[in-house]
Amino acid sequence: MEQQETKEKVILVGCQTDDDDSRFQYSMEELESLTDTAQGKTVAALVQKRERIHPATYIGKGKVEELRALVDELEADIVIFNDELSPSQKRNLASAIEARIIDRTQLILDIFAMRARSKEGKLQVELAQLQYLLPRLAGQGTALSRLGAGIGTRGPGETKLESDRRHIRRRIDDIKGQLSVIVQHRERYRERRKKNKTFQAAIVGYTNAGKSTLFNRLSEADSYEENQLFATLDPMTRKLILPSGFLALITDTVGFIQDLPTALIAAFRSTLEEVREADLLLHVVDMSNPDYYQHEKTVHKLLEDLEVKDIPQITVYNKRDIKHPDFVPTSETPTAFISAFDQEDRQALKLKIEQAMMKMMEPYKVEVPSTEGKLLSQLKNETILRELSFDEDKQVYRCKGYSLQDHQITGQLQKFKV
Repeated sequence: MEQQETKEKVILVGCQTDDDDSRFQYSMEELESLTDTAQGKTVAALVQKRERIHPATYIGKGKVEELRALVDELEADIVIFNDELSPSQKRNLASAIEARIIDRTQLILDIFAMRARSKEGKLQVELAQLQYLLPRLAGQGTALSRLGAGIGTRGPGETKLESDRRHIRRRIDDIKGQLSVIVQHRERYRERRKKNKTFQAAIVGYTNAGKSTLFNRLSEADSYEENQLFATLDPMTRKLILPSGFLALITDTVGFIQDLPTALIAAFRSTLEEVREADLLLHVVDMSNPDYYQHEKTVHKLLEDLEVKDIPQITVYNKRDIKHPDFVPTSETPTAFISAFDQEDRQALKLKIEQAMMKMMEPYKVEVPSTEGKLLSQLKNETILRELSFDEDKQVYRCKGYSLQDHQITGQLQKFKV
């Protein structure tokens, strides 16, 4: 109960510059969800419709006065703006309002700071935070303490900010160096996987679409799953056993979000590198969300930016049990309608994954001598085995199935071809 008491009070501020009311409304709701995920308590929202954002204060002068009165009246600790503020907007607002000023970018960075588990994740968040702060350091003086941290004190902290820019630049270089070592490690690991030609599926989708829940149920893993935005930050790879016995790998990835801060796109590119190596993408869409179509578009756009739009995809419409009444599937790729908690749905999805894989494989028909025990067990795990029968007279196993073209087993099968 006490935790409720300690949540900081937040006022949200948004400025609508186009006529798309529903999209603006949704982005404000998303801002509230982000605030909630960061442990803040939204007490009010202030919105303004303008032709363009005010260059000095984001919202017009009259609205700034209104905001100041609202902050005093509700004793708000923090004001969160729905767009990235320029350094000067932030300074002007901080001098007019007695509350900490945070923008959408800082809030997302803040949540990423909470969520990062691995060393790489933590370094990437700190890098993005420092790159965001660097241009905002000039001439802040006493306002620093109000601009420093995010909700609570999870920003990089005042002491780092008060030290000079040189210190921050040195730290940025240091982090970049550490990250490049980690990237090299991962590349070596990926090379090894490529050499062993392991088939790899990656789960992508908008944040909170149910990716980690599906990942855990498909792979029996223990990735963090929570009904919150950005529950997963670090990519995780596990074994996926398909109905035929074929062993593939499956990777869970960080959730996509519209208007993702540029500092983060750069920092988390390597987190999404796993996606580029995948043979198949499972694009999870939350069909209970009224804005599912916008989410789908956002993910397609980011996949395009990552240059992975040519990888085969299955669109997995999730949360079938609570789907939105206006939901209409719009995907042009093969689709599956599931509830991640339903075992039969997951089984059907695994069969769909197998069907998609067979299109990328070549068929084989072989007779394997009964003495080749090792090869037979490889056929079960490393190919999609469709038929297996034993011929008593010849003492051979007749096998039919599909194998990956450049997998070493495909070469081994040549001599047993029928």
